Order: sequence, then structure tokens, then C-alpha cells
Amino acid sequence: MPPAEQPAVAEVEFTDFTQSVRQALDTIGAPVALADLKKVLVKPNLVVAKPPPITTPVECVRAVVEYVRSHSAASIVIAEGCGAAEYDTEKVFADLGYVELARQVGLKLINLNTAATVTLRNSACEIFPEFHIPAIAMDHYIISVPVLKAHSFSAITGSMKNMMGFAPPRHYQQGGHWKKSAFHAHMHQAILDLNSYRRADLSVMDATVGLCDYHLGGRQCSPPVGKILASFDPKLLDRRAAELLGMHWSQIPHLAEK
Repeated sequence: MPPAEQPAVAEVEFTDFTQSVRQALDTIGAPVALADLKKVLVKPNLVVAKPPPITTPVECVRAVVEYVRSHSAASIVIAEGCGAAEYDTEKVFADLGYVELARQVGLKLINLNTAATVTLRNSACEIFPEFHIPAIAMDHYIISVPVLKAHSFSAITGSMKNMMGFAPPRHYQQGGHWKKSAFHAHMHQAILDLNSYRRADLSVMDATVGLCDYHLGGRQCSPPVGKILASFDPKLLDRRAAELLGMHWSQIPHLAEK
């Protein structure tokens, strides 16, 4: 967590990804948290093979990777497990420029949908008292890099919901078209359960544009929001994101829960 004199959520005006990501992460004191890390996993939101603002811009993830490397000797991977049923994560990586980014900066891309898993248990979780999660999530520092979007089931897509990429379809595609369809019937509680098992350690949100209708298209925010957010607390970041979309976070169950 940041020292007391630093804000819980940084909110900076967007100029370019390199400068604005650096400013946001400096504001919350990220260099101290990154300094001694050994393994970092950067998790964009690449639910489908559609360009930003539906998905996380590759330039934003590049800025995060470069920032981590400037403050840490940790190994870095980029990991995602897409939600669309009609294609696999490798296609999303290729179509959205992540294969080329990995080649340029010399890191690995991990498909969370097919990665080896471990099983965690928590009887207090209402939807998932048992959860199968990629093992890589448990030994890496996770940096979530979502985009600012409304969502038809969860009201918003933010850092907390971005963790659904860690739900492998062989366990969580249940009775629906989407690879994570087991979440859909009780989305808010399912998000809370997932985050009780593993939440992001650090979050950087691309709020440069914003989708104000739903997560796969619809109207863009007008004017564009023009922000980069950063926080060590994914719930606080998502609450601010909801406000930027004109919502009251207290009315969104997975954000209102203390």
C-alpha cells in the first residue's frame, strides 16, 4: 500500500501513455513496491479481438512494462484468457499487436485459458467455494491494466472484473456461449469470490476514452474521459472509474461491499 501521504487512487490527465502511466504510478509510490519483485504478470483486458477502447491498447501495456523495467529487475509476462468462444487467446494477442510487442520487448505471452491450474478453497465464497486458478497467478505480482467501460452484467468493467481472465474455460464455461459463462448468473458475487482468492496487486486503468453503454461497443464517452488511473486497491480504483462513467458506485454490488 502507498505511504499515508500519497493518494489511494492516482488520476492524471492523459498526454501520452509513457508520460501519463509514469506520472500515475509515481504518484502512488509504485517504485517502492516494484523494487524487489522477482516475477510480474501484466494482465490487460483482451476479452475479444476488437480494437481499443473495447480492449486495452498495446501502447498502454508497453508503457507499464517499460515502467516496471525501469524500477525492477523482475521477469515480466503478459497474460490473458479471452472470453469470446469463437477464437482463442493467441488470435487476440496477434490481432491486437501483443505478439509484436512481445517480440520487440523480449517477453512471453501466456494464455491463461490453457495454463496449468491449482485448486483453492474458501467455504465463505457463495458462488465459488472452490476455485481453479492458473498457478502462475499465485507466484507473480499481478498488474491489472483494464479499460474504462460500462458492462451489461456488472455495471462496469474494471480491475476487479478483469481478473475473470484467470478463470479457465474448462471449469467456467458452463451452459453459455462465453468462455467464462459460469460468472454470468450471479456476476457481482462471482467477482467478489474471485477477488477473494486473488486480486490485482497493482492496477493501471486506461480511461482515455471510455465506453458508456456496454463492454463490447456502443457509445464512447463524449468528450473522452482523458485520464489514466492507478492504485494498489482495485476496488477503490473501480469506484472512481464508476464515477467517471456517471454511476454511483454504492449502487454496484461488487463495489459497494466493504
